[in-house]
Amino acid sequence: MILEKKATLISSTIAALLVLLKLTVGILSGSIAILASAIDSLLDLTVSIFNYFALHNAEKDPDEQFHFGRSKLEPLAAVIEGTIISLSALFILYESIAKIVHPKAMQHMDVSISVMIISFVITGFLVIFLTQVAKKTNNMVIRADALHYKTDLFSNGAVLFALVAIHYTGEQLIDPLLGVGIAIYMMYSAFAIIKEGLLMLLDASLPKEEIEKIEEILKNEPDISNYHFLRTRQSGSHIFISFHAVFNISISLYDAHIIAERVERKIKALFPEKKVHILIHMDPYDDSSINKEEDEW
Repeated sequence: MILEKKATLISSTIAALLVLLKLTVGILSGSIAILASAIDSLLDLTVSIFNYFALHNAEKDPDEQFHFGRSKLEPLAAVIEGTIISLSALFILYESIAKIVHPKAMQHMDVSISVMIISFVITGFLVIFLTQVAKKTNNMVIRADALHYKTDLFSNGAVLFALVAIHYTGEQLIDPLLGVGIAIYMMYSAFAIIKEGLLMLLDASLPKEEIEKIEEILKNEPDISNYHFLRTRQSGSHIFISFHAVFNISISLYDAHIIAERVERKIKALFPEKKVHILIHMDPYDDSSINKEEDEW
């Protein structure tokens, strides 16, 4: 089993534990903040399970139906996760405003504080683990999952702080006000996840600095006189690059092929954690002014 799938299984198990703890205490105490955190953990569980199946299918080899594989399941999962986070944030915002309008005292404060301490510690270890996996694999789904649980860590800390403040001050308004703050933070975090996923689904080009590195390799290749129609896109953990390389008209096909393979190796070395697919159209002369750019992928 790949590391990414193991990570989603671990996060699913921990999310299930946190849902059970928070939901029980949230209902008993009447805390909107704890119930909001419980709902978020329930969504975490749903998303982590979805991510597991998304990663399982995304790693399948290309077949007759999907010639380029199913790597777009990764950004699709990220968009779905971001959307779910946004919807849960709206629900929390609604419940918080409702409690501000109709205040209700919290119960079982000691148990609530204990559960949130446990939740904070467990979530902290999970965030550290997922962040390490994300750095090692550079997988978009795991990065989104790590960000999601990082927002949970902040919200858990905020809920814990609020519970302690309510316990010592008796001010019940702290609970719904915190719920509003958590909801706004969740929507802000979800926006970045959704944006990155949508850009990838729409085949946005690689970042400018990465394109410049590719261009630097092509410019410094002595056996290529020029290049044009450089195009890039990313699909999950896969990167697709295509361009036209201009060779001397007298070069043999064999020699041009050897040079093209050398250029491919150099470009692939720029993305050691990615699966890079490169398509090079070998031109005997510069036809950029004659032919219009065509869709290579």
